[in-house]
Amino acid sequence: MSGNLLNIGKTGLFAAQVGLSTTGHNIANANVAGYSRQTIIQSSGIAQNYGYGFVGSGTEVEQIKRYSDSFLNGQVRSAQTQVSSLDAFYSQISQVDNLLSDSTSGLSPALQDFFKGVQDMASNPSSAASRQAVLSNGESLVARFQGINDRLSEIRQGVNSEITAKVGVINSYAQQIGQLNDKISQLTTGSGAEPNDLMDARDQLIADLNKEVKTTVTRGNNNSLTVAIGSGQPLVVGNKAFELAATTSPTDLSRVQVGLVTAGKVTVLPDSTFTGGELGGLMEFRSGTLDRTQNSLGRVAITLAQTFNEQHRLGIDAAGNPGGDFFTVGAPVVGRNINNAVGSTTDVKAAIVDPAALTQSDYSVSYDGSNYTVTRLSDKKPFQITPFPQTGPQTIDGVAFTVTGSASAGDSFLVRPTINGASDFSMKVNERNSIAAAAPISTSLPLSNKGTVTISEGTVDASYLTPGNALTAPVNLTVGGTPAGLSGFPAGQAVTVTTNGVPTTYPAGTPSIPFTAGANYNFGGVNLKFAGTPVAGDTFTVAPNNNGTADNRNARLLGNLQTKPILDGGKATYQSAYAELVSFVGNKTREVQVNSQAGDTLLKQVTAAQQDVSGVNLDEEATNLLKYQQAYQAAGKVMQMASTLFDTILSIGR
Repeated sequence: MSGNLLNIGKTGLFAAQVGLSTTGHNIANANVAGYSRQTIIQSSGIAQNYGYGFVGSGTEVEQIKRYSDSFLNGQVRSAQTQVSSLDAFYSQISQVDNLLSDSTSGLSPALQDFFKGVQDMASNPSSAASRQAVLSNGESLVARFQGINDRLSEIRQGVNSEITAKVGVINSYAQQIGQLNDKISQLTTGSGAEPNDLMDARDQLIADLNKEVKTTVTRGNNNSLTVAIGSGQPLVVGNKAFELAATTSPTDLSRVQVGLVTAGKVTVLPDSTFTGGELGGLMEFRSGTLDRTQNSLGRVAITLAQTFNEQHRLGIDAAGNPGGDFFTVGAPVVGRNINNAVGSTTDVKAAIVDPAALTQSDYSVSYDGSNYTVTRLSDKKPFQITPFPQTGPQTIDGVAFTVTGSASAGDSFLVRPTINGASDFSMKVNERNSIAAAAPISTSLPLSNKGTVTISEGTVDASYLTPGNALTAPVNLTVGGTPAGLSGFPAGQAVTVTTNGVPTTYPAGTPSIPFTAGANYNFGGVNLKFAGTPVAGDTFTVAPNNNGTADNRNARLLGNLQTKPILDGGKATYQSAYAELVSFVGNKTREVQVNSQAGDTLLKQVTAAQQDVSGVNLDEEATNLLKYQQAYQAAGKVMQMASTLFDTILSIGR
C-alpha cells in the first residue's frame, strides 16, 4: 500500500514540476513577439479495483496546451495587412501632396507669372523688356514642369526599389515558413502533442509576412499551413516555398512588376493581385495615384504647349515672319510587349490630335486573333479598331491610333499618351523678336467712304495656314447694290457668313455676298465684322500686316488662353485642370490618413482580443507559481509519508 502511495506522490510531484516549468516558460517569454501562453492539462491516473472499491493511482500530464485562436489570429492579420498597406500608401502620397500643393514650388505660380508676362507684352508689344520677360517666364514655367516631373520620377524609382526589396523579404519569410512546416509536421505525434514554440514562431513569421503582402492561410495535414497570396497564388505549400521575382514590365522597361516563378519562368502578376500589406500599398499608390498624377501633369503641359503653339503660329513676329512653335510638345510613348510572338510585324503609332479630349489614362492595344482592341485602362472601356486594315488613323480620346502589320493572338502594346508631356515640355523660341505678338493681317477703310460702316481689326483662324490662303497682297472689298452686297473676295475662296450663330457658305466666285452688319465673314481663315450702314461705293481693305513690332492682337489672344476653357472637352482651363489634380491628391491623402487612423484603432482592438486569449498575464502566472509550488510540496509530503510508513512496516518485522 505504501508503494502505491509512493507512486501517487511521485506522479503529483512530476505534474507539479511540469506545471512549474510551463509557468516559468510563460514568464520568460512574456515579451516575445508572437508567443502564446501555455498551460498543462492533467487527468487522473487509471484506478485499480481492490474488491472494496477503486483506488486511484495518481495523476498524469495529458497535454501542454497552447492558447491560440485561429479566428482571432486571422482578424489580427486582416487588420494588420490593411494598416501596413495604408501606411505604405500614405508615406508615398504625402510626398506628392507636399510637392503639388506647395505655394512656391507648385505649378500655379509659374503659370500665373508666364501669362502675366504675355499680358504685359500685349500692353507694350514694342518693348524689348516685356518680350524678354515672356521668354524668362517661359523658361521658369518649363523648369517648373520638368522639376515636378523629375521629382515624381524619383518617387517612381523609389517605389521600384521598395518593391524589389519587399520581394526579397517575402521570399525569405516563405522559405522560413516552409522549413518550420517541415519540422512541425515531423514533431507532431499521433497522441496530439504539438511543438508549441515552433508553431508560435511560424505564426509570427506569417504575421510578419502579412505586413508585406496580404495572405490567405489554410490548415493542412500534420499541423502544416498553406499560405497563398493575391487571388490564390500559392506561396507556401507544406515544406515547399514558391518564389516571387521582381521583373521589368514587358511593355514598360522602367516599371518594376512582381511575378511568380514557376518551372524557372516568371509569370508577371497584375498589380491588382496585391491588395494588402506594404507591397499592396506601394502597388496601389503607383497605379492609382502616381500614374494619374504624372499623366495629369503631362496632359496640362501638352495641352498648354499645343494650344499656345496653335495660336502663336497664327501671328507674325517683329520681323513680319509667321510665328512658329513656341513650346515643344511631348509625344505619346508606345511600348511593345517583349513577349509578342516572334515574327509579328505589328506596329502601333499614337499622335495627339485633340488635347481638349485627352484623359488621364493609359491605353492597351491588344489582338485576339480577329480584332485589335484599344482598352482605356482607367475604366477598362474597350474600343475596337475598325475597319482594319485602317483607311486612316482612328481617334480615341483625342489620340489618333494607327495600327499596321500582322500580329499573332495575344500580342499587345501599351500606349501612354501624356506620361512624357511634362518631361518633354521645353522652349522652342529663344529670341525675343521671334515672339509672334502681331496679327498677320490688317484692315483699313478710306476717309472718302460715304457710309457709317466700320470694319473690325480682323483675326485669322487655323485655316489661314492652309497653303494658298495666307494673304500676299491686299484684298479690296466694295459695297454695291440694293440691298447692299460685298464684292472683291478672292476668286478661289468660298465665303462663310455667320449671322446669330447660323453659318451660310457662298461658293468661290460668287460675285456679291449680302452685307449684314454684325455678321462674321470668313474667307481663307480671315475673319471680319462690319458695323454701321454702308453706302454703295464704300470700300474696305484687308492686307498683309507690315507692322509686327507695335501690333499686339495675337499677344492678346495668347494671353486670353489663360482663362479659356480647353481641357476636359472645353470645361477646364490650364489652371483649373492643375487645381483638380492638386485637389485629387490632397483628398486622397486625407482619405488614406483617416483610414489609416481608423485601421490603427481596429488593429488595437482585435490585438487586445487576441491577447486576452494568447497573451501572458504575469499576475496570473505568479498565482500559478504559488499553486504549483504548493502542489509540489504536498506531493513531496505524500512521498515522505509513504517512506515513513514503509520504515514502520520494516521495523515491525525486525
